[in-house]
Amino acid sequence: MRNKMKSFITNTLSDFFFEYETPRQVLVRSRRVGVVCRLIQLGVLAYIIGWVFIYEKGYQSSDTAVGSVLTKMKGVGYTNVTGEERIWDVADYVFPVQGDSSFVVMTNYIMTKGQKIEKCSELYPSCLFSVSHPTPPQGHMTGKCLVNTTKMCEVLAWCPVEDDSSIPDPALLMSAENFTLFIKNTINFPAYGVMRCNLVEGIDNQYIKSCLYDPKTAPLCPIFRLGDLVQMSGFNFAAIAKVGGAIGIIIDWTCNLDHDQSDCKPIYSFHGLYGNPDEADTARASVGYNFRYAKHYMEDKQEKRTLLKVFGIRFDIIVRSVARKFDIIPTLTAIGSGVGIFGVATVVCDLILLYLLPKREFYNNMKFKVTETMEKVSLHQTVA
Repeated sequence: MRNKMKSFITNTLSDFFFEYETPRQVLVRSRRVGVVCRLIQLGVLAYIIGWVFIYEKGYQSSDTAVGSVLTKMKGVGYTNVTGEERIWDVADYVFPVQGDSSFVVMTNYIMTKGQKIEKCSELYPSCLFSVSHPTPPQGHMTGKCLVNTTKMCEVLAWCPVEDDSSIPDPALLMSAENFTLFIKNTINFPAYGVMRCNLVEGIDNQYIKSCLYDPKTAPLCPIFRLGDLVQMSGFNFAAIAKVGGAIGIIIDWTCNLDHDQSDCKPIYSFHGLYGNPDEADTARASVGYNFRYAKHYMEDKQEKRTLLKVFGIRFDIIVRSVARKFDIIPTLTAIGSGVGIFGVATVVCDLILLYLLPKREFYNNMKFKVTETMEKVSLHQTVA
């Protein structure tokens, strides 16, 4: 028993290491099957070359960048409201002032000057006809109704309270249309050790002093006119300046590092995000973009403030980046998967041969060799 087991194991190992098996090949002379097979193979080949290698760059590895965006606004605005002239510079109309990738440029405002904390009347609603207060109060309600004067509720608040029922039209800072925005964007592809800046080769101090972005004549200039940004985003400046809105600036870095690094250049695009004047729903809630900003000061030993309800255009600068470079590993992976897909042609043609053609029984006998079971072979040997 032990000798038989040893012999069985020895024979099994010998067969495994010293024998080679190969699939049986059957040559079928059929025009229809041959044409189908070649068409499928051509389709697979076109997919591998066209889609995997050319479109998807399957022979390259990829990396996304890390980077930063710095911005700087330039321009001076002038307003004349009820005879009061005022000059607005960058420190007044840009929020925040640090030069972030997301910022707001003020284009319109409602100013309430000389506010101080005291008791005064609300602007609305009347306290004579309403039991409950239908809107959020404009301060801390004292519980009094000023029947003999304004007929409004008395509040402890920054008085006089703000009246924002009427938005200036046209916008007070229409001159913002000619303000300029400077963008400096630096990115780094850590996997390849490549660093790029949107101030690419050929952009020096002399060029920056005179250039202004234009998608056709100056596509790499990093200085943008606000009116042009709004127009290229599909919005109307007068409409968006009145109530505010949001615009996205996309900086796209799609780089093929198999070429020279100087060919890695940014492409700018502009998208209106909020504030489209063509929207049909004129009764929509929360129109435009606004926020409040207060400047505090002391006068006669009493704290006062000037309140600004700011309407502005919010700019969000978004950087999208991908770099590709030849790599042998994804190349071999793409080739291997393509070779495996070629097997689809064999499967389809086998299905046609074995199940669809009139001579399918004949092809079935040619493709598969049926052997007798071991029990029948042993029985025949015993009878002999």
